[in-house]
Amino acid sequence: MSRRLDPTLPARLREMGLMDNSKCFNCGHCTAVCQLTEEGFAYPRQDIRMLQMGLGDALTERVEPWLCYYCGDCTKSCPRDANPAEQMMALRRYLTAAYDWTGLAWKFYTSKAWEIGVLLGLALIVVGLFVVPHLLHPGQIQWEPLDGGVAVSSFAAVSWVHLGDMVMLGLLSFLLLSNIFRMGRRILGAARVPIPITLYLSEAWHLVTHFATQRRFGKCNDKEAYWVVHLMLMSGYAIMFLLVIVFLSSLQTDVGLNWTTLPGYFATFALLYASAYFLRGRWQKSAEVNRYSTFSDWLFPALLFATSLTGILMHIFRYYLTWPAGTYVMYVIHMAIVVPMLMVEVPFSKWSHLAYRPFAIYFANIRSKALQAAQKTQPGSLGVPPAVSNALEV
Repeated sequence: MSRRLDPTLPARLREMGLMDNSKCFNCGHCTAVCQLTEEGFAYPRQDIRMLQMGLGDALTERVEPWLCYYCGDCTKSCPRDANPAEQMMALRRYLTAAYDWTGLAWKFYTSKAWEIGVLLGLALIVVGLFVVPHLLHPGQIQWEPLDGGVAVSSFAAVSWVHLGDMVMLGLLSFLLLSNIFRMGRRILGAARVPIPITLYLSEAWHLVTHFATQRRFGKCNDKEAYWVVHLMLMSGYAIMFLLVIVFLSSLQTDVGLNWTTLPGYFATFALLYASAYFLRGRWQKSAEVNRYSTFSDWLFPALLFATSLTGILMHIFRYYLTWPAGTYVMYVIHMAIVVPMLMVEVPFSKWSHLAYRPFAIYFANIRSKALQAAQKTQPGSLGVPPAVSNALEV
């Protein structure tokens, strides 16, 4: 099968943080030391070679960049100091942009002005949605503490906030899932065999398992602590997502603390600790994974930390200081951070990696099972390369 070469691909990826990849002469040492390399999945060597050759179209059919968890072993032992781990990270940024049909992911990864501008623009819209109605009808706000505390519903009606949640959820789901659909078409299309619908169902457990646990991370050397922090981040996000989207009426109640308090505390602590952990690592640069952080690598944990911190402050102002004005101001600041963060980071930037990785494993297993079935019915007729035929039974 012929492939179109793009000699500008390495230069374009340098806009996304790719370093000089001409140092690599494809010796294969990185593949030999990688704890996650399996028979049929030889990376990072093959992906780096394809990048050097400008095979951008072929790279969009690969799952290997998503199988890397950036432990840094390959970079630390590279005899040419070619930094293969960071090259794989740059490839994940490239694939995120390649699967995005809007073109915004490419803009955000290559332009700080674009990303900051969109974040600030969305933040101003959120502030306007809260402030303008109250400027027009100032008598609706409760400014003095009541016996039961601060009545947040006088400032932000639960029904309207819930409607906004549903609109944002629908938009984010459409953007992220449509990009994942494009990813699936590329990966599964590489099989070039019919894929029965039953395979999508029988392999779904891979998707759920790897999204919830990221258990392949546990195979990396000396990465147990990093894995635990990732689990904290995922669990905190999942719990807060359920509380805000499904149980908002209980979370934003004016009757005081209730059953949502403890899970909310855990989720807030998990998000705050995880984001602080990642920010501290990027600042100190003590671990290989943090040595070459780009702007997008800093922005997501910074926004996550600010989201958690403003949520805590709002809770303190509301329940412990019973300060209505402080609660309302912090509520608006909190929403002006979390909404832009979700709208930009979830479908287009760093957070999307948490979705692409388990889907890549899911699609890889579907593809490999389909090829194995085709080989049984027509043995030897497909000429299937090992990198496509082996399943990730992990």
